[in-house]
Amino acid sequence: MMTKTILQPKGIAKPAGVWSPAVVVTQPGRMVFLSGFTSRDETGNVIFEGDIRGQTRQVCENLKKTIEAAGGTLRDLVSVCVFVKDIKTFDDIHAIRREYFPVDPPSSTMVEVTGLVDPRMLIEINAIAVLP
Repeated sequence: MMTKTILQPKGIAKPAGVWSPAVVVTQPGRMVFLSGFTSRDETGNVIFEGDIRGQTRQVCENLKKTIEAAGGTLRDLVSVCVFVKDIKTFDDIHAIRREYFPVDPPSSTMVEVTGLVDPRMLIEINAIAVLP
C-alpha cells in the first residue's frame, strides 16, 4: 500500500497557500501524469471567461474527473504546477484549491505567464499522482 507523507522541514516557512513543501511517497504503485487542464467544459468550450474562481473550480473538476478515470482520487495527487496570467489572483485561486485539497495538499509550483493557449484562459494546472 502506498504511503504519502507530507514533509514540513524545520527552517522552512509554512505554506501561505494550499500546498506542501514536499510529499514523500513510499512503495508507489502506478504513476499518473495529468496534462495541463484549463477551464474547458466537456465540449471543449472555454467557460467562466474573466472569472478566476470559476476557472479554477473548472480546472479542479477536470483534474478530479481525470484522476478518477485512472482509478484514483485528488488525494493521490503529489505535485501540481499552476500557470496563471495574473499572480495577484493567488488568494482567489487558493480559496478554491482549499475546497479540493482540504488536508495534506500536493507540492506545488505557481508561476505567472504572459499567456495560455486561448487568451480567455486565466489558469492551467498539470499534476502528478501516485496511485496505490
